[in-house]
Amino acid sequence: MARAKKTKAAPLTTAQRLGSLLKSARDTMRKDKGLNGDLDRLPLLTWLMFLKFLDDHETDAETKAKLARKKYQSTIDGPYRWRDWGANDALTGDELLKFVNADEAVRPDATKGLGLIPYLRSFTGSSDAKRRVVGEVFTGVVNRMESGYLLRQIVQQISGIHFNSTDEIHTLGHLYESMLKEMRDAAGDSGEFYTPRAVVRFMVQAIDPRLGETVLDPACGTGGFLVETFAHLKPQAKKAEDFATLQERSIFGQEAKPLPYMLCQMNLLLHGLDAPQIDKGNSLEKKLTEIGDPDRVDVILTNPPFGGEEEEGIKENFPADKQTAETALLFLQLIMRKLRKSPKPGRAAVVVPNGTLFGDGVCGRIKQELLTQFSLHTVVRLPNGVFAPYTSIPTNILFFDRSGPTREVWYYELPPPEGRKQYTKTAPMPFEAFADCLAWWKTRKDNERAWKVPASELLASGCNLDRKNPNARPDAEHLPPERLVESILKKEARIAELMGEIRGLLAGGAK
Repeated sequence: MARAKKTKAAPLTTAQRLGSLLKSARDTMRKDKGLNGDLDRLPLLTWLMFLKFLDDHETDAETKAKLARKKYQSTIDGPYRWRDWGANDALTGDELLKFVNADEAVRPDATKGLGLIPYLRSFTGSSDAKRRVVGEVFTGVVNRMESGYLLRQIVQQISGIHFNSTDEIHTLGHLYESMLKEMRDAAGDSGEFYTPRAVVRFMVQAIDPRLGETVLDPACGTGGFLVETFAHLKPQAKKAEDFATLQERSIFGQEAKPLPYMLCQMNLLLHGLDAPQIDKGNSLEKKLTEIGDPDRVDVILTNPPFGGEEEEGIKENFPADKQTAETALLFLQLIMRKLRKSPKPGRAAVVVPNGTLFGDGVCGRIKQELLTQFSLHTVVRLPNGVFAPYTSIPTNILFFDRSGPTREVWYYELPPPEGRKQYTKTAPMPFEAFADCLAWWKTRKDNERAWKVPASELLASGCNLDRKNPNARPDAEHLPPERLVESILKKEARIAELMGEIRGLLAGGAK
């Protein structure tokens, strides 16, 4: 009897291999008693990958400098570079934990000195941009692992990732985004509402940032808007000076919370921004009157926190008649103040909750300023469930600029998913759902989804921006009973007519 030939297994793709490495690392973390869920595991994985990425990047840069007979200064000195301790398998167990954690630790070269994390924290305030980024990232880092042996296993697994491979970096970027999404799902019950990728991409395409413009997200979270903006600007860079502009003078952000801040830095580094310019802290801490021309930018893209409340000290940074604890309204004022007026009017796209549209009092006064001193040209009304599972609050996107007072506001109402009432966590909104809106964007004609309202009418109504679609087709569910019966009878009559035609065709075919 002939033996069956053994088929050779197909080689693993880059995505499969990297996915397997990351899965193994996360499985190893689950064994450690010091880590509690993905909100502990992902930061650990992030700062370890950050150090491996930096070392691979600098190894390449050193090689190029040597070939060019130039001197190269590493961001991290030995023995704190990944190649010194990460590749040293003899450093494990308690000795590894001491090296990573302690203020006084035995280093791999057997000399006394700071532990890894305290050493990296000491970079805060450095005049070197890369050192400063590293220091700020590690300011909030705490190693919660209790087993140095398990930590060594994770280090070995991450050593299998090659950050000097373009293909691996591209693939890891996608895998990392999927991990961020898992972390977001885990954080959803703590009031963090993360912007779906489809919404981010639509806002960036609609605003269309151009190379040479400054782009800001004052509440950047894990960097979704900034990563998408970087990807949008990258094809516009053709010359060496263009790449310098893209890397150094284009993308800016600020984030108050330590974990999203660190994840944002890693996210941007993985996508190719060499020294992210992300400030750590609350964007609302600066008095509105102290924001001058040097602080202003060309483009703002953001989904500021909403539903939260700020402390009294923060409220006092705003005009007396516009002080509120509602975070979304404070950020809206900040964004208005941050937009450049000249030489080219700055522009913004901002996600706001439905309450912002119909709110009065302080909210009404802020909207009055928006309508009279800015051009609120478009309100995109998002369908229900876009931010599932974090919140069921209906949301909108405000598009405005500093080209002058608002003359008219265009509304565009995105429909719910076909056959369903809303989007869900398991069936999220795809980017394709914005295709008709993007096609309409430049032509601006009335249709069943789009309509416009004069600014004078909105101001006369107390700045109520919550306008219903006058062109919408009536929904059968909401028809009066007599019209609903009439509609059903018409449909049944048409069905009977079609059935008669089919019966006639069948009878004719049987002859």
